Amino acid sequence: MQEKIYDIIVIGAGSGGLSCGLFMNKAGFKVLMVSKSDRDIGGDCLNDGCVPSKALIHIAKIAQNAKLTKRFGLNVTGNIDIKKAIAYVHEKQEDIRVHENAAWLREQGIDVGLGNAFFTDKNEIEVDGKRYRGKKIVIATGSTPKKLKIPGVELVSYYDNETIFHLPHLPNTILFVGGGPIGIEMAQTLKRLGSNVIVVLNRNMILNHDDSEITNILYKKLKEEGIEFILNAEIHSFTSANEALIKCEDGSHNNVSFDAVFVAIGRKLNLADLQPANAGIAIKNKKPVLNKYLQTTNKNIYAVGDIAGDLQFSHAAEMHARIVLNNLFSPIKKRLNNDHISWVTFTDPQIATFGLNEKQLQERKINYQKLEQDFNEDDRAVIDDYQYGKMILFISAKGFLKKQKVLGGTMVAPDAGEIIQELILANTTGMSIDKIFNKIYPYPVAARINQKIIVEYKQMGLTKGVKKLMQFAFKIFS
Repeated sequence: MQEKIYDIIVIGAGSGGLSCGLFMNKAGFKVLMVSKSDRDIGGDCLNDGCVPSKALIHIAKIAQNAKLTKRFGLNVTGNIDIKKAIAYVHEKQEDIRVHENAAWLREQGIDVGLGNAFFTDKNEIEVDGKRYRGKKIVIATGSTPKKLKIPGVELVSYYDNETIFHLPHLPNTILFVGGGPIGIEMAQTLKRLGSNVIVVLNRNMILNHDDSEITNILYKKLKEEGIEFILNAEIHSFTSANEALIKCEDGSHNNVSFDAVFVAIGRKLNLADLQPANAGIAIKNKKPVLNKYLQTTNKNIYAVGDIAGDLQFSHAAEMHARIVLNNLFSPIKKRLNNDHISWVTFTDPQIATFGLNEKQLQERKINYQKLEQDFNEDDRAVIDDYQYGKMILFISAKGFLKKQKVLGGTMVAPDAGEIIQELILANTTGMSIDKIFNKIYPYPVAARINQKIIVEYKQMGLTKGVKKLMQFAFKIFS
């Protein structure tokens, strides 16, 4: 067998793998990138995740806004042509695929191996009958959706995030299993496109990784749009191609009719085919054993992205890649630290969350203050009709000559993921809340809410003593 030696081999060409491979190539190193196929380059984000889902969400939002114009005298009728919607999704994927494919990577000077990779030695892999050695190897093989395994599942029309973007027709009624970000985003999207949507969830609230005060607002908005929720329940079995038996927490059973099922119950890591034991990589609980530097038990092999068993976001994979790249060149090693990570659920309204939550602050015994801000008197929220919005912000406790910092927070509002960005920057950089307090915001941008919550907090410091001092200063200096 032919064998080639590389400075670095990257197995998987999603967000994390591309970040590692492209940087190393730009820095002048000999790079091999491995992908199962040309079409798999771009990873889950391009092919089955972020890109197609946000494209379909975009279409659904246009459809919803068209319906809302009835309030102002414009009546829009008709149904979404799902084939045209899916064609738009694929068109946008192809626009991005122009710079995420094997030919383009080779034009940049990167060698590309297509096929299933597996380890043959501690620093060697085999792909399509060829062997390659790498001084360093990065595993970035991602994850795939877990399959629903209950009696009768083989009878139903079954979709997950790998198949939903190839819908042949729009189901009249679709049953959603799972209430995480993928499930909730797609539930609202399919509802807005014209399907009846029923969500079955084995707990009492959606999005269990976000603050319940915030998720409850989104939950109510989704119900207002006509999504039906069956909480604290699970599917016992499918009794036919169009009927499920639902078991509720109280022990009762109900039958639910549908035309298709969408499943979003978690992810499983793409690890088994790699034969990691051949490279001395220990596996525990179906995950590679990693240290804080994202090294496996073979110190020359790293893991980034979903395969690292950490937060399953494209931007988390990019963060992992930055840690690995830093540690390949710097004597000062970076550790994985999620204290400043953020995420957005792209529903309408969006939920954006960042930094430390209240439970983490309490567990670490960090002194903090919790600020809450409703949007009911925010001018932009009034204008754009989202007074239901809410923000929760955690800041460090006040101390003598000690600047107060943003520790974490969450928001529910249209475009919350954009509005909250400066708070994420403040959290990441340790910026004082005074910087936000003193900023001049163009009126009436939505981000003024970030200042409003700080201003109202500062006003709480106007005690009787402070007011008397200010009145004295006014008489003397004005």
